[in-house]
Formats: sequence, structure tokens, C-alpha cells
Amino acid sequence: MTRVAGIDCGTNSIRLLVADVHPETGELIELDRRMTIVRLGQGVDRTGRLAPEALERTFAACREYAEVIRELGAERVRFVATSASRDAENRDEFVRGVVDILGVEPEVITGDQEAEFSFTGATGELRGAETYLVVDIGGGSTEFVTGDRHVEAARSVDIGCVRLTERHIRHDPPTAEEAEAVRADVRAALDLAAETVPLTSAGTLVGLAGSVTTVAAIALGLPEYDSAKVHHARISAAQVAEVTERLLASTHDERAAIPVIHPGRVDVIIAGALVLREIVERVGAREVVVSEHDILDGIALSVA
Repeated sequence: MTRVAGIDCGTNSIRLLVADVHPETGELIELDRRMTIVRLGQGVDRTGRLAPEALERTFAACREYAEVIRELGAERVRFVATSASRDAENRDEFVRGVVDILGVEPEVITGDQEAEFSFTGATGELRGAETYLVVDIGGGSTEFVTGDRHVEAARSVDIGCVRLTERHIRHDPPTAEEAEAVRADVRAALDLAAETVPLTSAGTLVGLAGSVTTVAAIALGLPEYDSAKVHHARISAAQVAEVTERLLASTHDERAAIPVIHPGRVDVIIAGALVLREIVERVGAREVVVSEHDILDGIALSVA
């Protein structure tokens, strides 16, 4: 077994996984998994730059993660940066900060690479004879990837809970017009994704990342977030629609009072839920299988 650390820095959150991984079998024993909402993509869609306060939040989390990595003695570290740092003019400032703190250079991966990691992480325990459509709804982008044991097609499109919230939602709760503007962007992005990925041919829809897991936790009626109960939960299309309508009608304070919603996700979960509902409807899926294992697990496996 090799002890590795994988870091996934997205538009909304930065996450760390330290694990012992068998490089041949792919067996992964988790030692530490944590997530911090840093909103690195704050304002990027509007300004094209990473905000100074967003960079400082991210670097603070990196300093915390560096200490965990040292304490657990990870032999190898891989830092993957996704949508927000792909889009930003001042991404060199971000790269320098990460190198100074962690000693490794962040790899600003393509959307297709992001999709590959997501698929590998999400389906490792599900591998069977059927075809999966894995959907990773992030803060700035959403990845679609289909395959069985291997990736057959993948596409990343620029829709995510942070990007769409900043672009369209001005009222609390959103107006009908704002919600429809979000849906319209998602439908257009799905048209783009469908040019590369067959969205309706997979046997199982697998959903990843915070928007999906949060909707699932609400649908399950959990009194507090429990990753063991969320992982591999099957949420029906009707439940996805019901939770989305509930969120659309809620105020910020009402959402904040739902114990399974992370405080850093309260203001963007409506857009995330809308993205998920549009995907479920386009795919024609009766349910979505929720996975807690995602791009982070794929990164850790790739290190070994």
C-alpha cells in the first residue's frame, strides 16, 4: 500500500483525502477526508479574476491540509485545480501560493480529465456489466461521463451552482423568472453535452458532489448529515423534483435551518438542485444513485 494525499480545489470548495492505496488492485483505505468551503470562484464569471479574499480563504485551507499531510506521512501528493482556476487571468498567483504552502504545483486539469477522475472515483465500487452516466455538479462546471469499466465519452460544460447563482439569482427566494433563466442555461449546456455524451443510453445515473449529496440528504429526511447513509442512496426523480420545489420556495434563513445543508452551500443550493432536476428530466432517469466517492477518490487512485 502507498500512502497518498489527493486535493481537489474546485470553484466552491477545496477537499483533502489521505488514503492508503494499493496501486495494482485500486483498493483504497481512507485515513482522513475533509472539505472546506472557500468559494475560490467568487466573481470569476463576472471579472475573469480570482478575488484576493477568495485566494486567502483557499490558502488558509491549504495550510491546514499541509499540516494533516505531514502528520499522516503521505508519501505522494497530487493537487488538482478545476473550473475556477482554469478561467482566471491571475491563476499564476494561485499557483505560486499553493507551491509555497504545499510544495506541489497545482495541476489545472481540463474538463475531460476532471470527468475521467470523477468516473474512476464514483464507479470503483459499482463496477458491473451495465453502463453508467456519471454527473459531477460543481460550483463552476458540470462533468458528464459515460462508460462501463472504462470511460467511453466525456464532456465538461460551464454550468455550476456558484456560476448560475451569481449569473441569475438576485432575490430571496428567487423569482420565477430567475429560476427559469437558470433552467434555460442548464438546458443549453445539456444540448452541448449531448453532442459528445449519449445522455439517455446509460443504465444507471450516478450523481456526485455537494449539490447532489445535499439534495439526497434532504430527501432522506436526515436530522444531520451522514455520509454513510447518503453514499449509494437511491433518490427518485419525484424526490429530486420535490426537494427542488421546496428549496425554490425557501428563504436564506429557512435553508440555513435545514441541518444537512452546509453553511457555505446555503446560498447556492437552489441553483445546484435546479441543475440536478434538469439533468434527471433530460436523461429520463427514474432515480439517481448518489456517490460520496468522486473526483477526490479518482485523484488519490491516480497518485498511486
